Order: sequence, then C-alpha cells, then structure tokens
Amino acid sequence: MNLQSDDFELFGLAQRFAQERSAIDARWKELQREAHPDKFAAQGAAAQRVAMQWSVRINEAYQRLKDPLRRAAYLCELRDAPIRAEDNTAMPAAFLMQQMEWREALEDAEGEAALDALDDEVQQARRAALARCGQLLDDEGDAAGAAREVRALMFIARFADDIERRRDQLGQ
Repeated sequence: MNLQSDDFELFGLAQRFAQERSAIDARWKELQREAHPDKFAAQGAAAQRVAMQWSVRINEAYQRLKDPLRRAAYLCELRDAPIRAEDNTAMPAAFLMQQMEWREALEDAEGEAALDALDDEVQQARRAALARCGQLLDDEGDAAGAAREVRALMFIARFADDIERRRDQLGQ
C-alpha cells in the first residue's frame, strides 16, 4: 500500500463512478483489518503510529468512495475538473427556476403530505443528476460536465436538508 495512491487504487477499484457499495464496504473492512494499530502492538510505538496513519487514510478514502456525490466530486478533481463550489455557483436558468419553485413549495408546505411530495420530487432529481454524473464520467469522459452536475447535486443535497428542517418545524 502507498499513502500517495488515489482512493480507487488504494481500494483496488477501477477509477469509475459506477461502483458496487458492497464491494467498497468489503474492501474497507479488509483494509482496516490489515492496518489496524493493535495488529502492530508488538512492533512498537512507531509501527503503531504508521498503522494509525494508514487507518485514517483508509477511512478518508472510504468516506469519499461510499458516497456517490463525494465520489463524483473526487473523480472530477482527479480528472482536472475541480468543483470550485465556493466560487463557481453558475447554474443553468432551468435549474435555478426549479430551485425557486422548490423553495416556494417548501414555504407553502403546510403538512407532511406536501413535504413528502416535495421530497419525492427532490430525490427523483437527485437520482437523475447522479445518473447523469455516471454517464458523463464513465461513458463520455466529460469531467467538466460532471463537475456542473456535482454542483447541482450540492444544491439538491442542501435543499433536501431544508426539507428535513421544515419537517422538524412542523412536528414541534
């Protein structure tokens, strides 16, 4: 194992968006067993520190690989298409209109049924955007296009959190 390996190489996976979560989980468990600091107790403190570094590195990679949004963002970065969410918030007009409609629907939501319907619509948009990310990254080799989808997915994720906060407010 090499600390400088990218997450996919570390996990022995193809550098693709499409991944089986069960394979990621299984490999994470294997790597954690191999690098667990307790396994190196007899070799001294230095060996345990190195094992701890490996354990941290493995966990960081696992967090990125298991989450489709984070995995897509990571692939974009690896392919020289940084997300730059903090300074690139440009979105297509249709997406911005959809966001405004969702915001209005959230403000107008009076009960669980309205929130459930809005949440279903948002989750459907999330699934569609993730599928587009996969197509752009794996089939078309368009990392810049995928980066735009990732930025849209970040908006969608934040809005899904807003729905949950609204749900909590209505429940009080």
